[in-house]
Amino acid sequence: MSRRLARSLLAAAVLAAMPALSFAADRITGHTFATRSEVIAPHAMAATSQPLATQVALDVMKAGGSAVDAAIAANAALGLMDPTGNGVGGDLFAIVWDPKTQKLYGYNGSGRSPKSLTLAEFQRRGLKEIPATGPLPVSVPGAVDGWFALHERFGRKPMADNLAPAIRYAREGHPVAEVIAYYWDRSVPKLSKYPGFSEQFTINGHAPRKGEMWKNPNLANTLQQIADGGRDAFYKGAIAHTISDYFKANGGYLSYQDMADHHGEWVDPVSSNYRGYDVWELPPNSQGIAALQILNVLEGYDFSKIPFGSPEHVHLFVEAKKLAFADRARFYADMAF
Repeated sequence: MSRRLARSLLAAAVLAAMPALSFAADRITGHTFATRSEVIAPHAMAATSQPLATQVALDVMKAGGSAVDAAIAANAALGLMDPTGNGVGGDLFAIVWDPKTQKLYGYNGSGRSPKSLTLAEFQRRGLKEIPATGPLPVSVPGAVDGWFALHERFGRKPMADNLAPAIRYAREGHPVAEVIAYYWDRSVPKLSKYPGFSEQFTINGHAPRKGEMWKNPNLANTLQQIADGGRDAFYKGAIAHTISDYFKANGGYLSYQDMADHHGEWVDPVSSNYRGYDVWELPPNSQGIAALQILNVLEGYDFSKIPFGSPEHVHLFVEAKKLAFADRARFYADMAF
């Protein structure tokens, strides 16, 4: 075959493929920018905001762990791999289906505000709303307690095994994903003014860039203490004292006693039916019922006949959200109070 003929055949093949490629995306149905391909698996699946954390979850299940074991392992890993939205300093909400009892279980692992942070204290500081950042708005972190509560009921593998992948990656490092690097970079200017942030969450003052290796040995040490000492290592041990000391020194209110007194709770999920589908959420103080209200408002509209992204489509969603969020602001509250 001559070189000229070979080049012609290659060009023809490329041109023939171009129309298909121009329409090909992650899914062959729906709008390519708004849909993803379906995940299909015979036994189990996992989804997170970071591919490596998803792989951690899959590895746990392949090794005989339950879905809850996998979720705990992935959640711990995300505290390292996607710290812009996850971490041991956060809360946890879970809905778990138990095939043995044929029942849904809900867990509210959110923490309450510090006992000493009263409305009078807000007024003394001249504040009319809770600040978005800094030590003042921080509530008791409930995620770790949630791990152990879920693990006690639904776990199969030792908790130390579930935390081991996150500990290893925190010590050895992992490459930071593009989207996470972007949001991390946006957070640095807002948060670097707080003591300890730059030392803990930047590399020489900047957020880790896409593909840059990120390690967090302090997080590894924290997770190792939890793996060795259990739940109380976080809420009643040296970690709790360290947290309390930091807030006392930096104008916050979260105390050791707040940490020691924390406990999450099992709750009954609530549901609504949308066009034949039962949709389940957690009750307040979760905002889940806002989603149910939105679906209830929209149930009377047939969205198969309303073009996606059209003015009518957007208008209906906006109005439904406005109604639900107005109720949220006026009526939702912590049911314990």
